[in-house]
Amino acid sequence: MNRPIGIFDSGIGGLTVARAVKNLLPKEAIVYFGDTVHLPYGDKATATIQAYSIRACDLLLQKHCKVILIACNSASAAAYDLIRAHVSKRAAVLNVIDPMVDHIGSQFKGQAIGLIGTQQTVQSGVYEKKLQGLRLGIQLKALATPLLVPMIEAGFTQNIDQAIIYNYLQSPVLQQIKALILGCTHYPVIKTQIQAFYQHQLAVIDASTMTATYVQHFLARHQLLSTSRQAKDHFMVSALTADFEKATRIFFGQEVHLEQLSA
Repeated sequence: MNRPIGIFDSGIGGLTVARAVKNLLPKEAIVYFGDTVHLPYGDKATATIQAYSIRACDLLLQKHCKVILIACNSASAAAYDLIRAHVSKRAAVLNVIDPMVDHIGSQFKGQAIGLIGTQQTVQSGVYEKKLQGLRLGIQLKALATPLLVPMIEAGFTQNIDQAIIYNYLQSPVLQQIKALILGCTHYPVIKTQIQAFYQHQLAVIDASTMTATYVQHFLARHQLLSTSRQAKDHFMVSALTADFEKATRIFFGQEVHLEQLSA
């Protein structure tokens, strides 16, 4: 089906997922929305995140997207079921949590796994509930890391204070784990620093590539793959700054033009 894939996030962190989708599915057109005026979602109330997410979905539906991918762990945790009900049959709805849970279940049976993410993602308990539902004896140790998203969005991906990262990772909560889930789509851009803390002796897992594979399998299974290269990708934000425009090169791997939506 030659309609675009819609992707949204609270900011530009979801471009890590969009990049992986584009690399795996080059014929697919992407419509991306970063709700930068309201970032980060992770410190907002559940009802607020739900309201922002519904607005984002409506924007993507106006672009005739065949799939809406929630490229934000906070929105996936707070609003996935509501979004599915709201979107109904107009588009399929996918999230970044289910592919990660499937991967952890297949690779880390009976082991302790760490998770870092926003307050919303951690407090929702969504990862823990889904992993417990697998009945594979997986123990989740989750830690909220609220300072990371604002710093990453502000463009400090290379110079983010190593002491902040290390202070989080040294928390007693994250001891004796076999892998660490990066439970926020912003975090892959500091994955190198996190791996350095663990001296590359621990699996540090982000959702971008596995989510792209998940999307590919879903499209194929439902006969929704595009048969030819579609229109150009379209990137939108609710507020635009020079820092955001520059940071998109880091998140997406190439220069993109961000359209600021009118209020």
